Amino acid sequence: MVIGVDYANERGLCKRFLEQYSENGRVHYIEKIEHLSADSETLFEIRLDDLQKFSNDDEFTQFTRNIKKNTLRYVGIFSETIDELIREHQVVFTQNEQMPSCVNGVSLAGPTALTRTFRVAFVSEANEPLMRLREIRSAHIGTLVKFKGICTRVSDVKPLMEVACFTCEICDSVTYQEVSGEHFAPLIKCTSGSCRGGPSAAYLMPETRNSKFVGFQEAKIQELSEDVPVGHTPRSVTVHLKGHLTRGLGPGETVDVHGIYLPAGFKPMQNNLLASTFIDVTAIRKHKSNTINSEIEGDVLQKIEKYREDQNLYSRLAESIAPEIFGHTDVKKALLLLLSSGVSRNLQDGVSVRGDIHICLMGDPGVAKSQLLKHMVQLAPRAVYTTGRGSSGVGLTAAIQKDAVTGEMILEGGALVLADKGICCIDEFDKMDESDRTAIHEVMEQQTVSIAKAGITTTLNARTAVLAAANPAFGRYRMSATPQENINLPAALLSRFDLLWLIVDTADIENDIALAHHVLHVHKCGQAPGVDSSNLMSMDELRTYVYLCKNFHPYMPEELTEYVASAYAEMRFAECNAAEHATGYTTARTLLSILRLSQALARLGWSEKVTERDVDEALRLMKMSKMSLAASNIQVEEDVITCIFKIIRAWVDSQSTSVVAWEDVQALVSKNGFASEALDACVREYEALGIWMKDDKKNITFVQ
Repeated sequence: MVIGVDYANERGLCKRFLEQYSENGRVHYIEKIEHLSADSETLFEIRLDDLQKFSNDDEFTQFTRNIKKNTLRYVGIFSETIDELIREHQVVFTQNEQMPSCVNGVSLAGPTALTRTFRVAFVSEANEPLMRLREIRSAHIGTLVKFKGICTRVSDVKPLMEVACFTCEICDSVTYQEVSGEHFAPLIKCTSGSCRGGPSAAYLMPETRNSKFVGFQEAKIQELSEDVPVGHTPRSVTVHLKGHLTRGLGPGETVDVHGIYLPAGFKPMQNNLLASTFIDVTAIRKHKSNTINSEIEGDVLQKIEKYREDQNLYSRLAESIAPEIFGHTDVKKALLLLLSSGVSRNLQDGVSVRGDIHICLMGDPGVAKSQLLKHMVQLAPRAVYTTGRGSSGVGLTAAIQKDAVTGEMILEGGALVLADKGICCIDEFDKMDESDRTAIHEVMEQQTVSIAKAGITTTLNARTAVLAAANPAFGRYRMSATPQENINLPAALLSRFDLLWLIVDTADIENDIALAHHVLHVHKCGQAPGVDSSNLMSMDELRTYVYLCKNFHPYMPEELTEYVASAYAEMRFAECNAAEHATGYTTARTLLSILRLSQALARLGWSEKVTERDVDEALRLMKMSKMSLAASNIQVEEDVITCIFKIIRAWVDSQSTSVVAWEDVQALVSKNGFASEALDACVREYEALGIWMKDDKKNITFVQ
């Protein structure tokens, strides 16, 4: 709180700064004053950095502090000083033809706010750290705040009255009323002493033509997901946009907000403090989709250049994704491509071809699907995490809210809209209702959300990559069922995923022991065993590397078109021949998936051209994803007992023996995912056939 401030002296400092501050040899603010126009309102920005550069003496240092602590008061001081400089420098405005100079011979000389053609706005210092939204307290009321958040909804632009004009219906005198808030009580009776009808009959009539209106828009800014403490709900604040700041903000955009923190219903010189508050925005800066902090980027650029000399950079990048998670090498490579993405194309006929890569992780419980999703949310510069159980169609697309100011129904962006130009991670994808899952179809291909609710019909951008995780239809993957029965997702939805990975939790003694050692080491030491952390990229380095990859826009050269077309045709032919046991759906979208994956690989290599090596790796990843489905279905072609017999027979032949111990038999069968009941049935059946004999210790001897 500013106490004992000499405002007469403050006005002198304000005038001195505006008159004398120069930039590149030119008096910066005087030139801005001379270029003011009467035809349109101008946003007159006062940069606090300029005050710091103008003078470093104690007087101006304290002047800057006073502005930040009592910003609303200094907006008025600067506005009045600029009005004074306009008169001194004889800035002549062209008379606005829409505003008459008099009514019935009475002059319309109103308050200064009526003819003021500029709006003063303060911009915080560039090096001032951003506040967290939940750090804004009542002590900041009236001060200049600066924070970062994501816009969740905006209202329509409405006219806001700043100066109301009234005319007496008896004496024709004109009265003006300055409006400082969203609501005001208009004047009713004329206070002019020359009113012929007397106070009881002198009613005032509003003159909207001679009143002053300004564009007004209300938006809601929510704190970023990384700023929300664990177990807490995200907080949001209402911001008011006026004049030139309107129509510049949409749901899903990440912005820096500079503004004055005020209580709702605030009116100067009145004790009218309400519980709710808002930010009167003075400046707003949008962030690009994958913005990286300049300080972090400067620290890691040299390391990234060093990493690029590594021949195995592609593998190092993939290993740097969730190194504490055991295995899943090819899955991590696919997630790396999802981060870099392909190149979006906007064709001349208006058709757009998406560049974002969609991936679905299907598998048994406990294979770290959710952990991978959580890591991607932390790694991606912009990501939204949601679950299929907790997200309805409204929660994914947009919700209907009632505007507190106008009472009209407005849209509030859902998870897919908030993840625009980012990643939307949807866990428990299989738990969504069928009606809710239909909202995903349009987003995954057209990358838009069409809304027709409560009389609102519009289309919102949802240019997001979808990373989904789902469990099989039976809870665990059934080897006896087909992939279509296990996955239980419609073909129209599966074809929209570029890669579909199946992660099956099979019993394998060697892998289980390695996994157990890995998990125990991570819990003890905080890092994966046998991994040199110096060979891995940190999260900041990997995030910056992906950001730099986005600067490249690789294309498919003409000499590779025949190669890609042949590979696609072979995939279609192979699927046609294996129609009974098909593990996927190869359509024209698959061809586009090959192009997107190849472009993502070229981006990782900082290349503007796709090479044959990129295409081969893209085809390999698609083949491995299909093999993950095919490998799980090998038991569909023959019965379980025959499979167990072949496994035991193959082991005996490889060991050049005819006797196998019961412990070895159990290990072989368990390693390949078969139950002990199936082993007992196999032993009984082939013993009855005379293929082998069993002794008292259950050891099996093949009959020669």
